[in-house]
Parts: sequence; C-alpha cells; structure tokens
Amino acid sequence: MTISPSRTDELLALRASEIPRGVSNAHPVVAARAEGVKLWDIEGRMYHDWVGGIGVLNVGHNHPHVLAAVRTQLDHFTHTCFQVAMYEPYLRLAQRLNARFPGPALPTKTLFFTTGVEATENAIKIARSYTERPAVISFTHSFHGRTLMGMTLTGKKSYYSQNFGPFAPDVYHAPFPYEYRGVSVEAAIEAMQELFRTTVDPSRVAAIILEPVLGEGGFLAAPTAFLQALRDLCDLHGIVFIADEIQSGVGRTGSFWAIEQSGVQPDLLTFAKSIGGGLPLSGVTGKAEIMDAPAPGGLGGTYAGNPLACAAGMAVMDLFDDPALLTHAEQVGERLFAAFRALQAEVPEIGDVRGLGPMIAMEFVQDAQTQGTQTRAPAPEIATRIVEAARRRGLLLLKAGMYASVIRVLVPVTVTFEELEEGLVILRAAVLEAVGR
Repeated sequence: MTISPSRTDELLALRASEIPRGVSNAHPVVAARAEGVKLWDIEGRMYHDWVGGIGVLNVGHNHPHVLAAVRTQLDHFTHTCFQVAMYEPYLRLAQRLNARFPGPALPTKTLFFTTGVEATENAIKIARSYTERPAVISFTHSFHGRTLMGMTLTGKKSYYSQNFGPFAPDVYHAPFPYEYRGVSVEAAIEAMQELFRTTVDPSRVAAIILEPVLGEGGFLAAPTAFLQALRDLCDLHGIVFIADEIQSGVGRTGSFWAIEQSGVQPDLLTFAKSIGGGLPLSGVTGKAEIMDAPAPGGLGGTYAGNPLACAAGMAVMDLFDDPALLTHAEQVGERLFAAFRALQAEVPEIGDVRGLGPMIAMEFVQDAQTQGTQTRAPAPEIATRIVEAARRRGLLLLKAGMYASVIRVLVPVTVTFEELEEGLVILRAAVLEAVGR
C-alpha cells in the first residue's frame, strides 16, 4: 500500500527545493495558527511555544488588544513613509518610549526602524556622529545582527560570520563576564583596560555596545558591578554607552528594560522584537543631545516605523502600563528558576542555571579530560536531544550559547501558571530522556 506524504512533508520538500540552506530552521514544524503561548501546526498538533518567535512575543501570540489596534490602523492606511507624511502612532509611541527610558528623567528622543540590526546600525551611526570618533567596542559571546556591521560587532563568529568578510573596520571585542567559565567581573574590567592600553586608545572610541543579558550568547546577565564600571569608563573617556535591549527588553526580564535592574543609565538604548507584538518594529531611544547629532537625511528608512507596527507597539505599551503584567513576569521567572534549580539537583549534566527574571537558561555539560584535568565540557549533543525530545512531546525550545549547549526560555510573560507547569512537566521529561535517566 502506498502511503501518501503528509502536508508537512510536502511543504518541507518545498522548503528544501525553494529556500536557501543558509536560512536555518530550529523545528520541522509548519505553523497554522497560534494564540497566547500555544501554536498549532498544519497537522493539528499543539505545541507550548517557549521560543516566542525568538523573543518577539512577550505578550503572546495574537494578543486581542494588539490585533484590535492593528485592525483599526489598517482601516486608515498601511504606509506613507514617515519622511513623506508623518502619522500620530509614530509620534505617540516615541513619546511613550521616551518616558520609559531607564534612569533619572532627562530629555530623550526616539526614532524607529524595522529590524533589530537596523537599530544597531543606526545607534552606531548616531554615536559616531556625536563623538566624531570611529571605534566601537562590543563583547565576546554577543549577537548584534547579520548585516556587515552587525556581524562585525557580534562576538560569536563561527556560526554567523562564516566567510562573509571583510568586515567593518575599527570594531574591537572585550571579554564578557562569564563566571561559570572562569571570567570574573574583575578580569573582564581589566581586559577592557588592557584593550585601551594596547589596541585602541579610548580617545578614538565612539561607543561601547552591550546586551544587559546576552541572548544568542547563552543568557548571561551582566553583573551590576560590570555595568557600573563600563558607565564610569564611558563617562571618563567621553564614550557613548549603548544598551542593546533587542532581546532582553519589553518585559522579558521582569522589568520593562533589563538594565533598569542595575540602576545604570545608558546613553542610547536599542529595542526591537517584542515592542511590535509580532509586527516588525525596532528603534533607538537616547539622550536628546546625542540623538540630535546626525543632520536631516542621515537617519530614516522607507518602512521604518510602519504605521501598523507602531499601532501594535502602542497596544504593547498599553499592556505594560498595567503593573500587574510585570509582577506576573517576575513570578514566572521565580517559578522557572525554582524548577530549573530542582532539576539541576537531579541532573548533574545541568552545569549552570542563570538568567534574569523569566529570561532564564540551563547550560548542559559533560565530563572531559583536558591535559589530565577533569573539566565540565560543553554538551551541545545533550541540548540537541532535549530540543527534539521536547518537540515530540509538544514543547518548542531553542538552543543558545557559544557551543549551542544552552537551553533558553523565551516563553511569553503572559503565560498562565497552569500553562507554565504543563510546559515544565514536558521539559523535565525531555531532559531526563536526553541524559538517559
């Protein structure tokens, strides 16, 4: 008897024949619909979505308030290009984000783009324009996008940079604190000073750009002491401090911006992903004096700050105006952390549990011999098996980290506690299967 291929098989074959292999796919799943934390594929299978479009859906799939705002804007117009004819959603959303800038109140300004890496590129342009300096410092394990500047800034080279060079000049990398792998705050600060002494004079540095919590780099949260030391160095040398909140922002860590929890104020802040509630929207918010450095014509984009996306952004801001949502996000983080710590006590292959609020991850390791010394080597194979085992059970996960040995959680912060527990049951079973217990 001939067995007909499923519709998923047909579409996966279409993907293989029509789409370049350079676009990777974490899961062989073809989505049909989604709501909240749940996603259904075209075969009718339901999954708990703990990926959230890679941090895009902090308020969940198809939030009714976001949908209503987009539908209302759709009835008016979909596009004018802000440089041609302005529109109120762009202006009002900028006003609200300026009011949300972390730290003491001061004059701020915001402009919008479409993708996260556009925000990164333009933050660098603004910093260079303001300081009239060329150099930029980013960090190991970081991710800042796939454009030329984005790839150059990214401190995770083998996977993203491949053979795409030559890359942008005057970009330098310093170590990010990684206590589990032996890089202390003190060592990272000393490495920055050494970079200044030996490689690039601070008088040539326009900006230091940092993710308050590394995303692709494995959910390492920058310690407050490190952020404060960078702030002091920037103040001392006239360097613009850029907080890349593209993955860590908009409630992902239990505060609206992750850097708020340190009390350190950046000069510029980049955002994207969840600000649009599923629609493409990004931008830069920063101190007005710095933001105004480029002359007219130096900033913008045809689709930058699209009206539909700005309407969605206004709806997302409405949701976070209710303090109960961030309180709930904190509680989600507490439950995840407790569950992961309990699982770590049971599974020695979980070497580290870390993150900030509900932006949390587990690093998987295995014993290895290095020059006669037993070490805890990264275990990407275990992480891969967990992702596959969880998917079979109905939970979508994503790996991260320099060695792809980290399981990260980007569950919508609107998840109910009941849904969260359902996902945790699946995750535990997947971990135990993957480590052979």
